[in-house]
Amino acid sequence: MQAVRLVWQACRARGIGLQDAELVVHERFLHHGDRVARTPDSPLDVESLAALASGCPGRVVAVEAVWDGDTVHDWFTVLLAITAGPAGEHHLATLHHGTAVRYLGAGATSGGRHPSAAAAARAGRALAERLGVPFHFGSPDTPDDDAPRWRAGAAA
Repeated sequence: MQAVRLVWQACRARGIGLQDAELVVHERFLHHGDRVARTPDSPLDVESLAALASGCPGRVVAVEAVWDGDTVHDWFTVLLAITAGPAGEHHLATLHHGTAVRYLGAGATSGGRHPSAAAAARAGRALAERLGVPFHFGSPDTPDDDAPRWRAGAAA
C-alpha cells in the first residue's frame, strides 16, 4: 500500500489515478518478484522529491525538515512540503539513519551532525532551490521535535 500511495502522489499531477498506480506497483512486483523491498527508502533525489511536491494540493511555499523519533528507529528526520491555498504540510520523505547513510554515501562525513540531519539538509536545500522556495530546519544540529517550525517570511 505504501508503494501505491507513493506512485499515486508522485504521478497524480501527470494524470495518473489510484487505479493506474496500483497497476504500476503490481507490474513492478511481477517483474522484480523477491527483489522488491518491503519498506523501501524514501527517494531523496531532487527529481523524485520535485515530483512528489508537484502532487501536493496547493502551492508549495517552503520545504522543511523536522525531527521525529520512536523506540524502533531512534531519532530521524522528515522532509515536508509546506503549501498555501490550501495551507498544509505534506510528507515527502522519511530519513532514518540507514537511509541517510546510504544517501550521503559510504565514508561521507556528516559534519558532526546526525546523518539524518545532514541528509535532510542536503536533500531539502536541493529541492527548495529547485522549487525556488525557502528551506527551513529549526534544529539541524540537535534532535528536537519541539524546534521552531517554518512560518511565512522566515527561512533558515
